Amino acid sequence: MADDSPRLEEIDAVTAADHAMRNWRFATPGKVPIGSDAHKRMFCRQLLDTHNPYKPAVIDWPKLAPDALKRITSLPIWDIAVQTEGRAGIRARTYAANATDPLLKQALEMDAAEEARHKVVLSRLVEVYGIQLAPEPDYPAPKYPEWAWMVTGYSECIDSFFAFGLFEAAKRTGYFPPALVETFEPVIQEECRHILFFANWVAWQRRQLAWWKRPWFRLKIMAVWAFLIYERIGLARGLNNKGEMQDANFSYNGREDLGIDMTVRDLLQICLDENDRRMAGYDLRLLRPTFVPFFTGIACRFGRKRSRK
Repeated sequence: MADDSPRLEEIDAVTAADHAMRNWRFATPGKVPIGSDAHKRMFCRQLLDTHNPYKPAVIDWPKLAPDALKRITSLPIWDIAVQTEGRAGIRARTYAANATDPLLKQALEMDAAEEARHKVVLSRLVEVYGIQLAPEPDYPAPKYPEWAWMVTGYSECIDSFFAFGLFEAAKRTGYFPPALVETFEPVIQEECRHILFFANWVAWQRRQLAWWKRPWFRLKIMAVWAFLIYERIGLARGLNNKGEMQDANFSYNGREDLGIDMTVRDLLQICLDENDRRMAGYDLRLLRPTFVPFFTGIACRFGRKRSRK
């Protein structure tokens, strides 16, 4: 009788790939000036060297108990998640097509391929568990590649930060079964790698510009943030005027959707802790996204703690 259980070498390979995805050091010692060629090599190699070659088609999705299955299938986030990854993939791929630096182009193509893979993972999940999705919109190539790439990058900096905390909170409360948490974990960590890559690209890209062009780039960053804030406030209902799900609420209602029984302050502290934990394995010379963690830290500092009886 054939033994279908995983072989020891297969388990070791998966473990090694997972460790490599979470722990990375740049081979060049010493200080790495921001905007230098060494900086570009560092943040590009971080993304390329930590790629986890898992294949969505062979993921062994765990069988869920009826109550767990009902909780998962009733979450109103799957349309948003699938469509967000669909847009992220085409935006990264379009910007990559316009990149002229060979190494940067390779890293951007890796980012785009991983975003597309996330969409496949989510599509497989909804298929396996019988989750009904709304019809997907088309994902046309953006007219302004850099603007679209920056909107996606900063969106991921926001959404991934809160997703780290929501994922951990759902894990602690048992809302997500442990087997499903383990299966989906690589996708969450990949988003950590993506926002790390993006934060360093922004700093590097700014330094590549002539001094008189840098204020315009800063204005573009401010415009992206203004657009994202407007999106999250003005489109809080989750649909645009075409009936399509928006990036805006990927994490907006997560606490309520996941039935997490804790104060907002407690959840924000988990987000901060998880962000630090997931970033900790990468070279400290890499810049980290700071905007969302900074203001979240202020909110935690002045927010009210849950009263203890």
